[in-house]
Amino acid sequence: MGAARTRVGRVTQHNESADRASGPAGAVEVLLVMLDDELPPPTYAHPGDAGADLVAREDVTLPPGGRATVPTGVSIALPDGYAAFVHPRSGLAMRHGLTVVNAPGTVDAGYRGEIRVTLLNTDRSEAVELRRGDRIAQLVVQRVERARFVRAERLPGSHRGEGGFGSSGGWGAAGV
Repeated sequence: MGAARTRVGRVTQHNESADRASGPAGAVEVLLVMLDDELPPPTYAHPGDAGADLVAREDVTLPPGGRATVPTGVSIALPDGYAAFVHPRSGLAMRHGLTVVNAPGTVDAGYRGEIRVTLLNTDRSEAVELRRGDRIAQLVVQRVERARFVRAERLPGSHRGEGGFGSSGGWGAAGV
């Protein structure tokens, strides 16, 4: 008996006016090489969006519980002091249980290879079918700081202290 399949919607038109309005005049410039000229470049769907859509370069079917690393056809060069983070698309997560395994995936400033997204189908009964050109993730570009790690004999106190997962309360915290 085969699992049911869910087909994910495809981007069918490119919204140039959203591209023009998507970023402030001082937006960071990111060099881009499209490895597949038939696919759209990363695009902001609406003015003010933090993430630009990445699309699948090839068809893939993710069985229930399955995962696959999907190429996007995009390579970028970020300026020093920046990183790009690959986030799941909330609609795909909500409707199909599709997420990014290592969310957010990190693209360092020195990386020049193709951005690939490792997707996981968390649905227990339905496969998810992705087609070439389907939006699969969002790319968020952010300024990042480099840390200088300094050894110390002990750390200064804080309100939280050494409390870890679940230490700030919430459902089931009483049993922790």
